[in-house]
Amino acid sequence: MTIAPDFSLIETMRAEPGAGVVRSNLHRNRFFNSTRKLGFADPAMAWTAALEAARTVEAPTRLRLEFWADGRHDIQSAAFQPLAEGSVWRLAIATTARLTSNGPLLRHKTSNRAVYDAARAEYARDDADEVLLLNEKGELCEGAITNLFVEGDDGLLLTPPLSSGCLAGVLRTSLLCAKKARVALLRPSDLAGRTVYVGNSLRGLIPARLGV
Repeated sequence: MTIAPDFSLIETMRAEPGAGVVRSNLHRNRFFNSTRKLGFADPAMAWTAALEAARTVEAPTRLRLEFWADGRHDIQSAAFQPLAEGSVWRLAIATTARLTSNGPLLRHKTSNRAVYDAARAEYARDDADEVLLLNEKGELCEGAITNLFVEGDDGLLLTPPLSSGCLAGVLRTSLLCAKKARVALLRPSDLAGRTVYVGNSLRGLIPARLGV
């Protein structure tokens, strides 16, 4: 594929004092895998810089690593603000913005975010904390900034398969590897009467409900 000069890979991580990057190995594996598959330069120096930044934090910190095809990288940090105890996010489902299940970039976390931004823009922040996207077949895929999880009858969390068109999120991968979740095709009707969560590696699992 032809890579635009401004196209980049992004890893958003939480760093903890004395512990470094949370789920570091999974972030590294995804980052390095994406650089190989997309033909980017060697990411080792950028990743080492991110780990060094994580080692110096004195409070929970949001780290954002951005990496370009030619090897340039940028690391930004900001204080991590946890959600208030008992928070439940209100979910909406995008009606216009759709993902394509076979989209070549959906497996990678990149700066190509137009469809996610369009979905988010369909609802005011006061009306929805997160917006879920469907694919062309009406299957649930993921949120604008999170993966989706629904509690199944056996107590395991259900999360859409990559074949529906979603990011291999680091939290999602960790839950699948720990056998706390399994993949399942999900449609909007599957949210009814179920315990629902959204989540990412930065924030973990967030209780949620369909509210719009």
